[in-house]
Order: sequence, then C-alpha cells, then structure tokens
Amino acid sequence: MWRFFSFSLLFAVASFNARAFDEALALKESQAVIGRQVANYKFLDSKGNEVRLAELRGKPLVVNFVYTGCSQVCPATTQFLAAAVKEAERTLGPGTFHVATIGFNLPFDDPTSMRTFARKFGIASPNWLFLTPDASALDALTTDLGFRYEPTAAGFDHLLQVSILDRDGRVYRQVYGESFEAPLFVGALLELAQNAPVAQAGLGAMLDKVRLLCTVYDPAAGRYRLNYVVIIELLVGSSVMLGGIGFVLWEWRRKRRPADLPKARAT
Repeated sequence: MWRFFSFSLLFAVASFNARAFDEALALKESQAVIGRQVANYKFLDSKGNEVRLAELRGKPLVVNFVYTGCSQVCPATTQFLAAAVKEAERTLGPGTFHVATIGFNLPFDDPTSMRTFARKFGIASPNWLFLTPDASALDALTTDLGFRYEPTAAGFDHLLQVSILDRDGRVYRQVYGESFEAPLFVGALLELAQNAPVAQAGLGAMLDKVRLLCTVYDPAAGRYRLNYVVIIELLVGSSVMLGGIGFVLWEWRRKRRPADLPKARAT
C-alpha cells in the first residue's frame, strides 16, 4: 500500500516538474546577456577535432542549441535556420559569418550524433560547425549565451533561440521562435558587417515570438501546437496521487473502526 502511495507521489511530482519551465524568466535571462563577452570554450566538432570559440572570432557568429534526440521541433527549426543562413549569405556573401549548432544533451549529443544530425539536413558548409561542448563547461556556456533548458517527459523545454555574436565574441542579438522574419536575422548580421549596431526592440514585443520545445509540429495543420501529453501526465499523476491518499485514509478508517466501537454493557 505504501509502495503504491510512494509511486503515485513520485509520479505526480515528476509530472509537476515537467511544467516548471518559466519562459518569462528564461527570456529575461536571455536578454540580460546581450553585450556579454562569451568565454573561450572548448568543443569537439562533428569529426572529433577540438575547436575553441576564439577560433571563430573575427567574423559574426550565429549560435543555436539543439538536442539530436528531438524528432520534431529541432529538425524543423534547423531547416528554417538553414534557409535563413542561405538568405543571409545571398545578402552578405558566403563566408562572411560563422554558424555553430551546439548539442546540449550530453553525453548523447556526441560528435557522431551531431554529424548524423547535420547530414540529415544536407548541411555541409565549412562555415557551419556542429559542436559537442565539454560537459564540465556546459552550464557556464549556456549561462553565457542566456540559454535555459529544463528536462520534461517528452524531451526538453527551452526558448527557441538563435544568438548572434559580434566579431569579438560578444552577444549582440537574440532572435526567437521556430521561425522569424528574415530582417531580424539578416539585418543583425548586416549591422555587424557594416559596423553599425542598432538597439534591440523592446522585450514585450518579443514575447509573442517565443515558442517552447513543449510544442510539437502538426504536419496536417502545418503549424506548431501545444504538446498536451505533458498536461495529461500532470492530471493523471495528480489523480493517481489523490486516489492513493484516499485509499490510505479508507484503510486507516477501516482498521480503526472495530476498536472505536463502544463495548456492550453487561445486563
């Protein structure tokens, strides 16, 4: 009985934690790093070679995070980013900026997985690296780039975020969403190329553009929708926990009832 109750409680708590991601806080942290110098982190590229972030300085750098086990949103956003990168290269010229896609689900996002992920989308540009970070530096790396993520039953929740760094490795712009208007991306790179930085738009205007990885792609509708699996898990977990509590109380009352009955008086 107690084993059943403990399992119910753990299940409900796990379901609750799956919804603990605070997108407003994540967005605030993401914006707070604009202007921050990102440290010279060490990575392995998709061939297993060591790469230092400083090696990518001298040109603007586009950074996004993925986890290769994602089967819906990460692939779709990668495809969209590939189209945006091609548009930026048509505008600025090829080789004018670097792109780095970083796998954050360690140890699973190793060089082999990142290479497979890149090949899946036909990305073979020498200016686009697929990188595995050092596990000991992952927290510092995501903090420097303003990237927060939380594990869920379905994968991870996080802001769909593209960070644009200037040629000195400082965060210049954050672009959000599973898709975004080309000027938000190309325009920022053009500003850096022309050495003409522009102040970013207000934070409130960006909230509508934010999408989380708790969304899934609906091919029939051609858009993203909420992943109700997590919500259902929360409801089911809560119901199981309440049912367990009710069962324990019923057993407790049933066992106490005979002892509580008044003794018959002798006549």
